[in-house]
Amino acid sequence: MNDVTLNPYIFFQGNCREAMEFYKNIFGGELTIQTYEEVPGDTPAEMKGKIMHAALMGGEVDLMASDTPQASAKAAKVSLSLNGYEADKLTNIFNRLSENVEVQYPLKKEFWGDTFGSVTDQYGVEWMVNIGVKSA
Repeated sequence: MNDVTLNPYIFFQGNCREAMEFYKNIFGGELTIQTYEEVPGDTPAEMKGKIMHAALMGGEVDLMASDTPQASAKAAKVSLSLNGYEADKLTNIFNRLSENVEVQYPLKKEFWGDTFGSVTDQYGVEWMVNIGVKSA
């Protein structure tokens, strides 16, 4: 077992609650949300009603997120990669992440033997899905 865990932490521009509810509907798990008003200190007017921290844990994936007070948060380009062998489950996840958006790369069999696709969801989060083939 590893002593280190990597958890994606996504910053949203005011729609964190909506996005995390969307991910909960796809991945399951328990969603906990804490608003800026629920933490000690003064809440800036522009952050009232916004999410200081959200955690979706115990489902297919664990995600954390918040609304950022910065108008244009900058980060390196990152894609979240889902990998596994359960084709039906991963195809369903890919299709649900693809709702109401244009898919960058549809799921299809690739030269390395797996099925792969990528999509940027309606919240601007980039996802890659790789469905592996179990070796005999």
